[in-house]
Amino acid sequence: MDFSRRRFLKMTSYSLASTVLPFALGCNDSRQSKQNVLFIAIDDLNDWIGCLGGHPQARTPNIDRLARQGILFTNAHCAIPICGPSRAAIFTGKQPWNTGIFTNDHEALKKIGRQFQTLPQSLEKAGYRTYGAGKLLHGSMKRYPDNLFTEFGPPYQKWLPFTKEETRYTDEEFNSSVDKSILTHEVNRGPGKLNVTFPLNKMPRERRLGQRQIDSFDWGALPVEDNEMGDYETAEWGIQKLKQEQDAPFFLGVGIYRPHIPLFVPKKYYDMFPPESVQLPKVLENDLDDLSRVGKDFALKAFTGGTHKNVVEHKQWREAVSCYLACVAFIDAQIGRVLDALEKSPHRDNTIIVLWSDHGWHLGEKEHWGKFAGWEESTRVPLIIVPAKNGSSDYVTGEKCNEPVSLIDLYPTLLDLLHLPQEEYLEGKSLVPLLKDTQAEISNHIVTTFGRGNHSIRTKNWRYTRYYDGSEELYDVVRDPDEFHNLADDNKLENIKQELKKKMPAYDDVQHFVSMGYWKAVIRKERDKTELFNFKDNKAVPEGENVADKYPEIIEKMLHYINKNQIREKYVSIPN
Repeated sequence: MDFSRRRFLKMTSYSLASTVLPFALGCNDSRQSKQNVLFIAIDDLNDWIGCLGGHPQARTPNIDRLARQGILFTNAHCAIPICGPSRAAIFTGKQPWNTGIFTNDHEALKKIGRQFQTLPQSLEKAGYRTYGAGKLLHGSMKRYPDNLFTEFGPPYQKWLPFTKEETRYTDEEFNSSVDKSILTHEVNRGPGKLNVTFPLNKMPRERRLGQRQIDSFDWGALPVEDNEMGDYETAEWGIQKLKQEQDAPFFLGVGIYRPHIPLFVPKKYYDMFPPESVQLPKVLENDLDDLSRVGKDFALKAFTGGTHKNVVEHKQWREAVSCYLACVAFIDAQIGRVLDALEKSPHRDNTIIVLWSDHGWHLGEKEHWGKFAGWEESTRVPLIIVPAKNGSSDYVTGEKCNEPVSLIDLYPTLLDLLHLPQEEYLEGKSLVPLLKDTQAEISNHIVTTFGRGNHSIRTKNWRYTRYYDGSEELYDVVRDPDEFHNLADDNKLENIKQELKKKMPAYDDVQHFVSMGYWKAVIRKERDKTELFNFKDNKAVPEGENVADKYPEIIEKMLHYINKNQIREKYVSIPN
């Protein structure tokens, strides 16, 4: 069986509890007069949770009960669908095209907290203690300023229950003459213990295999307990913080890593979703026929995941779906532990709860696996905001809000909820009006970026995408929620497309975005800032290394073509 968003995802507004809870401000301790924040971040979680209905077999009772306590935003989208940049946008409150953080590049991420002030830094200025653990920002916390958090607990460890040493190939394995795409590696802890052979899914690798490092595009059930997984450690650290009395208001970030790949999961959760009975995402045959070459590249190239062709050929689609659903059930259990701890803590009535995912994840939709694309499965995220119980009685609870909102709105929203001054540099909007009236209109469009010059505009009724080569997609998301039919060439919709175009970032400093074969250029008005990316060497579509200095002749060739043909448009596609 398969399923479609049309069948299972109902975007109509209805109440989960339809109750407005009046809370009294009965707190006499001035130290506790300011409310706390529990900030639960989840990695790569799409709409496969019960309260969003993205998959009919999802089991998330704890996330669902949280939704009943506050507002569930059914039309929330990330600023950029890749880990580091998405989290940078959330924590700095600024769009990627204004920070220059488009990829997981380590140097770019170092701007966070130094060049751009973060939400925890703003709260610390206001007298808050700021705590964090797990995956809140991307990569090692050593790359960020020491003053980003008052205290940071255990970092995220994606390979647990395996140690880093167990996941690495020996020199003998890695330097053998064996094709790296079929390289295997054994972990043997002895009789009756954890013994496996990587990759668990037995699929050949399609992405670059870093020196001595296994590929994370893997999944499988493991005979381990919850407390052997990294997310259990993160949740436990947060639980211990919640048990403590505090002498100041606090911000507590709990960063959950799963369901990010590798989809390793304790077997008891895997057994909840037998692969033979899981329902697969709906994939339309020839769905990509109405996309441009660049659009197809985003769908098919193995950058943040593998390829649909490889998954299907090795009969791993059902296994992957099973492991993803199992990982979601596992992290829901850890979130439940944190919520239970809050309920039992002295901070129960005085804490705002925010739950979000950094971006979505495709499991075969559009023949895509992973994220970093402009379609619904990549951009749409779970978002739940629960005002403090002893806060204003103006906030509604147990309702769904269908207005388009962005994760970039979280920073100004929290400052507003906490009655703190807004920072002038913030680019999002406070969602507090929607917490009081879910029908309020605070914005009619959301911008998601996926690389320089690639943007998708999401409104209530439409998704419009423009790529760096000028190619376009337009979807009627009401009639076509699966985004199967690209209407960009429909002349009857030209007015709608032109209106949505006006909402695209201006890029005033850019003269041309250029596509030429496997080259992409961002030709800036200040020529020394021009960027060039070689997608052939990268074997994918990300913008890793800027090679403009290495290949000046490519830039000259592009400029010659543009000048010869007197091209004035910003988006240029040059034929090979």
